[in-house]
Order: sequence, then C-alpha cells, then structure tokens
Amino acid sequence: MKKFRFSLETVLDYKQQALDALQVEHGAILAQVKAQEAEIQEMEAAYRHLNGEFARRKLEGITIVDAMKYDQYLRAMERQLEEAYQHLELLKQQAEEKRQEVVEAKKETSSIEKLREKKLDGYNKALQKSEEAMIDELVSTKRVMAAQSA
Repeated sequence: MKKFRFSLETVLDYKQQALDALQVEHGAILAQVKAQEAEIQEMEAAYRHLNGEFARRKLEGITIVDAMKYDQYLRAMERQLEEAYQHLELLKQQAEEKRQEVVEAKKETSSIEKLREKKLDGYNKALQKSEEAMIDELVSTKRVMAAQSA
C-alpha cells in the first residue's frame, strides 16, 4: 500500500505559519502593555514624590512663584499620566483583538489537524486490513500446499 499523504498538508502548514505569526504579534503587543504599565508606575512614583516634596516645602514656607511652578508641573504630570493610561487602554484593546485572531486561527488549524488525524486513522485501518488479508492469503496458500503434498 502506498505511503499516507494528506491532501490538505500545504493548507495545514500555511495555517500553522499564520498562527505562529499571530502568536508572535500577540506576544509583542503584550510586551508593549507590560512596558507601558511599568512606565505608568514610574510616572506615578515620580508624581507622588514631587507632590510629597511640594507638601513638605509648603510646610516649611515657599514663595508663591515656586508654589505655582510646582502646581503647573504637577498638572503637566497629571496630563502625561492620563495620556499614558489612554495609550495603555489602546494597547490592551489591541492585545485583546490579536488574542481573538489567535483563537480563530487555532480553531481553523485544529479543525484541519482533526481532519488529518481522521484520514490517518482511516489509512491505518485500511493498511491493517490489507496486511490481515495478505496474512490470511498466505495461511490459506500454505494450507493448500500442505494438503497437496499430503
């Protein structure tokens, strides 16, 4: 019997390559999310530090001009934080969309793989039947030859 050949093997290979590429893209977006979260944490720490310094300086006595500078700088930091949070939400949305694409690609790939497994099972069963028929033929031939020689 000839060797097993799955007719959709090239399609399966293509789908697997597409899935791998999507997983790499998803991983890259997740890395961007982690980096953005780390940046936000650093920005929040800097904001808390500056705000604490401002509060300490107010208790010690500070000029109005310096107080206004602190206030303006704190407001600018708040705007940067808000923009960073918006960017983080955008990245999370992109990560979720890419995750959905990965899930769909996995579904497509697994359905073709299941079809391949079914075809391989059928091939193996046919091969086994063929081998059993060949063995039966050999046994019956041996019996006929044994009966003729007796």
